[in-house]
Amino acid sequence: MHDTREAAPADPFGWLEAIDSEAVLAWVGHQNSVTLAELESAPGYAPLQRRLAKMFNASDRIPYVVKHGPWYYNFWRDATHLRGLWRRTTLEQYCLPEPAWHSVLDLDQLAREEGENWVWAGVRSLPPDGERCLVLLSRGGGDACVVREFDLQRCAFVPDGFALPEGKSDVTWIDRDHLLVAADTGPGTMTRSGYPRQVRQWRRGTPVAGAPVVFEGLEDDLGVSGYQVFTPGFQQQFIRRQMSFYTSELYLREGAALRRIDKPDDANALTVRDQLLIELRSDWQAGAILYPRGALLSIGLRPFLDGARDFETLFTPGPTRSLDGMTVTRHALLLTELDNVSNRLAEYTRHDGRWQRRVVTTPAFGSVDVAAADRHGSDAYFMTANDFLTPPSLHLGQVGSDVPTLLKSLPAVFDAATLSVTQHHARSADGTAVPYFVVKARHTPCDGTLPTVLYGYGGFEISLKPGYSGATGAAWLSQGGAYVVANIRGGGEFGPAWHQAALRQHRQRAFDDFVAVAEDLIARAVTSARHLGIMGGSNGGLLVGAAMTQRPELFRAVVCQVPLLDMRRYHRLLAGASWMGEYGNPDDGADWAFLARYSPYHNVHAGRRYPRMLLTTSTRDDRVHPGHARKMAALMQSQGHDVLYWENTDGGHAGAADNAQQARMWALTYTFLRQMLQ
Repeated sequence: MHDTREAAPADPFGWLEAIDSEAVLAWVGHQNSVTLAELESAPGYAPLQRRLAKMFNASDRIPYVVKHGPWYYNFWRDATHLRGLWRRTTLEQYCLPEPAWHSVLDLDQLAREEGENWVWAGVRSLPPDGERCLVLLSRGGGDACVVREFDLQRCAFVPDGFALPEGKSDVTWIDRDHLLVAADTGPGTMTRSGYPRQVRQWRRGTPVAGAPVVFEGLEDDLGVSGYQVFTPGFQQQFIRRQMSFYTSELYLREGAALRRIDKPDDANALTVRDQLLIELRSDWQAGAILYPRGALLSIGLRPFLDGARDFETLFTPGPTRSLDGMTVTRHALLLTELDNVSNRLAEYTRHDGRWQRRVVTTPAFGSVDVAAADRHGSDAYFMTANDFLTPPSLHLGQVGSDVPTLLKSLPAVFDAATLSVTQHHARSADGTAVPYFVVKARHTPCDGTLPTVLYGYGGFEISLKPGYSGATGAAWLSQGGAYVVANIRGGGEFGPAWHQAALRQHRQRAFDDFVAVAEDLIARAVTSARHLGIMGGSNGGLLVGAAMTQRPELFRAVVCQVPLLDMRRYHRLLAGASWMGEYGNPDDGADWAFLARYSPYHNVHAGRRYPRMLLTTSTRDDRVHPGHARKMAALMQSQGHDVLYWENTDGGHAGAADNAQQARMWALTYTFLRQMLQ
C-alpha cells in the first residue's frame, strides 16, 4: 500500500491556516526570482516573448461580438488598450473588412481614474432594447466581481444605480427597476463552496440585504441562481438550485409560487419558447420508455407540468457520438454534435407541432462552434470553425441555408504546410481504447528523439477538441516539436458515460488513460521518455501531478498550471467543496482511502527521482487556491527535487490577466519545455 504521508504533520509548512502570511509570500517571491532568472535569461526566451506579445496584440485578430439591443459589442485588448476597450458597431459595419467602432468603456482609463486593477468579466444586458446593462469587473482576474449598472445610451455608469461589492454574485434583470440577485448579504447567506444560497428580488433604490428572499438553498449546496427568459410571447422566470456540479433542481416562478420541474436531479433543463428540453446524464424511465444517458428530449412545458411524458428525442448518443452544445435563434434550435471528437451541426425547426432535423453542411474542420447573431430577432448565427492547423474563421450562417458568408479569418501565425494531424488510440490498463491526436512535422522519422508535449484534462465533462493555438504553433510546433492531445476519460468527448467512468473512486482511470497514451507514443517511437513532457492546468494540473508521482520514469518535464494537488484539503479552500461530486469527500474515510492513493502532495517522496517540474499559479486565483502549488513546490524543494515555481500576481484561474501577461506565461512555459526536451 502507498505511503500517503499521514504520519507527517497535517500541514508541515503551516500554510493552511496562514496561507497569505508574509513568510509564505516572501518564499513565493524568492522562488519566482529564481525561476524567472533562469528562464528569462535562457537563449530564445526574449525573441519568443516578443513574438507572442506581437501575436496576442495583432490588429488582425477576429473581434467576436455579442448583441445587446441594436448594437454588436466587442471587448478588445491590444498594445494600446492593455486592460481593454469595450466598443460597438452595427451588423452591417461588422460584416465589412474594417468596421467603424464606437467606444463605450475604456477599462484602462477607468482603472487609472479609480486606482483599481480592473479586469473585464462581462456584462448582463436588459432585453429587448439593451439600454442598460450590469458591468462585471474583477480585481486582478479573480472569479469574484464588482457589479455596477451602466447606461448604454450615455455610455456611462448610472449614478446611484444597481451596484454590488466584490463577490461571487449572480445577477439577472427582471425589468428596468428589478433584479434577481444571489449575493453575499451577510452571515448565513453563503454555501460552504463560497457561493450564494439565497435568491432575492431586488428593487431599485433599496438595500439588497433587505430585498425579499425568493428562494433559499442549503449550506451544503453548491449555490443558487435565478434567471429571466425574455423570448417575446414566452417570458418566464426560473430559479435553479445547484446541489452539486452534476445535480440541480429547476423551478418555474409564477407570481409568489414556485413550480418544480420534475426532471432527474442529474439532468440539465432549459426552455425554448413553449418547449422544455431535458439533457440526460443517466438513463431515465419516463412512462413506458427508457431514455439513455446523453439523450436530449423535448416536450411542451405546460403539458409536462400537467403530467405528460410523450417526449420527442432530438439527440441519441452513440459509441462515438455526444452532444457538444446548443444555440437558440428566433425560430430554430442548433445542436453541435461530436463524432469521434470532430464537430458537426444540425438545425431543428418546428413544423406542425413536431421538430424537423436538418444536417448543416459545414466547413471540413475539426471544431465548429455557433452562437445566435440575434436570438430574438432573426435566424442568423455566427459560426466559428478551426482545427489544429487551420486558423479560426468566422462565418454568418442562416437557418435553412448551407452557404454561410465568410466574415473574418485569423491569418496563420505559423507555417502549417509541413505539419500533419493524425488520430490514434492507446489501450488503457482496463482495455479501454483512448483516442489522442498527434500534431507534428509530416516526415519526422520515428526514432524516439522527437521533443513531444502531451496535454490532457480529463474532468468535469470538458471535451478537448481540435483547435488552433497560435502560441503552441509559434513556440513549439514551428521549432520542430510534436504536440499531443489526449481525450481521456473524465472528459465529455463521448458523453456522460465517458465522464462518469472516471468519477470519484474511479479517478485512477483518467490517470491510467494518460499514462497509456504516453506509453503508446514511446512504443511507436514517436518520442521517448528523454524527450517527453506533460502539461495540464487546474484539474489537468492534478492529472500531470498524479502522472508524475505514479510514473516518473515516463517523463522528462512537467508543466503543472493553477493545479489541485493536496486532495486531503482541497474541499476546505475557496470553491473546493463544490467539486466533491467529482473527486469525493476527504473527510469521509472511504473516500480518503482512494483519494490518498493518488493525491500528488501525499505521494511525492524524498529519494525518488522525478522529472523536472514547472509549477505556475496566480495570487488572484480564487477558484483553485495558489496554496496547492505553493505547498507542492516547497515540499519538493525540501526533499531535494528540481522544481521551478512561478506565481503571477494577477490573472485569476486563467493565470494571466492581459496580453502581456499571456505572452510572458507562455514564453516561460515553452522556454522551459525546449530546455528540457530538445
